[in-house]
Amino acid sequence: MNSHSLAPTTALSHVPRRILLVDADAFFVAVARQEDPEGAGRAALLIVGGRPGSRGVVCSASYECRAFGVRSGMAIARALQLCPTATCVPVPRRACGARSRDIASVLAQYTPLVQASSIDEWYCDMGGTEALYGHESLTATAHRIRDAVRNATGLSVSIGGGTTRLVAKMAVEVGKPKPGTGASGVHCVDAGEEAPFLARFRLSDLPMVGPKFADTLARRNLETVAEAQALSKAALIAALGERAGDWLHQRVRGIDGSAVAPRESQKQVSREETFAQDLHDESLIDRELLRLAVRVSADLRQQSLHARTVTVKLRDADFRTRSAQRTLRVPIESERSVAKAAHALLAQLRSRRRVGVRLLGIGLSHFEDVPPAATQLAFFEAPAPIVPDEPIESDRDRALTVALDRIRGRYGAKAIVPAPLIHGTREIGPRVEE
Repeated sequence: MNSHSLAPTTALSHVPRRILLVDADAFFVAVARQEDPEGAGRAALLIVGGRPGSRGVVCSASYECRAFGVRSGMAIARALQLCPTATCVPVPRRACGARSRDIASVLAQYTPLVQASSIDEWYCDMGGTEALYGHESLTATAHRIRDAVRNATGLSVSIGGGTTRLVAKMAVEVGKPKPGTGASGVHCVDAGEEAPFLARFRLSDLPMVGPKFADTLARRNLETVAEAQALSKAALIAALGERAGDWLHQRVRGIDGSAVAPRESQKQVSREETFAQDLHDESLIDRELLRLAVRVSADLRQQSLHARTVTVKLRDADFRTRSAQRTLRVPIESERSVAKAAHALLAQLRSRRRVGVRLLGIGLSHFEDVPPAATQLAFFEAPAPIVPDEPIESDRDRALTVALDRIRGRYGAKAIVPAPLIHGTREIGPRVEE
């Protein structure tokens, strides 16, 4: 089925909406296993986020590791204390981005309204597509989509469905085929069954009920959704105030008017690294910033983007986080230009406070189009107005960048690198990309 044959329809107010949330199962773990079948692919106990001995955090862990208490956001060192025999690998960032786009492409074949909630979650509005699938149940359509994603990408997804985004979000947690649950990977809630379905959850399980609000509710003897459902709207408003009381009254009944809409265009491309040892040597800090510039500029060009704003992020040894930003007159894309702008920003930050560096990061944003590089390069080019420390890219610079990308694409990312990344290196321990 071609997505171009589908046209979004405006549903009548009395027609229940049909919304799915597609959630890639242990996404980072699954992609890491695909990328390294002989290593990560053979490890039942797998942690994705960094190497042993690094100061990074867990991005994702296999279900077998989670049984030991390993959770996302946990320090790698703590995770290995809980599960010492686990295999740890870095996040395969580029592969994850590619797989995410592959899944989104499959979903777009089933509905024109697909919204990426994150790199591994997508909301789909199936309204108006009923006749296309023979008026089958939403559950049957969800299984159809799940099979299509697996066949196209080799990855498993879980799907939750309902009349609102909230219900779909809660349903997908029930549908996930975690060990011992017997779940099928799909769970859809029929119209009218939202409140009974949600009654099984704790209030702290609901999206946007954070620890502080959960504590407030607990002090009023409200810990489960069922307990909140038992109270009238007026009682909840009396206990929590008009805004919070009205909001909770709707949420515990599955009422959520937010629509599924294509996500806004990407706002930033960034790379960060946490170092196993704090960096004090200025030459080492400059070298690691250059390494980040090479990687983040490659990410930028892979998405055919050109950035005007460069941001450098610095986390000091005492965990103080600082940043500096500059918006250029002309958008850039090459590693040379990104490195030049980033080094000037780093110099500003280091001049104000010179302590050990725990983390470095470069972010590129404020994307704009630029004219394509000329096919015939002029021997002499008119000089651009000079602005201190501002990189200026000519057609010749962009043509050179294209040539470098082609060589690296054929022979690997390390085929051609800036000289400082080859000569005069010192071991600083494992770096953890974030």
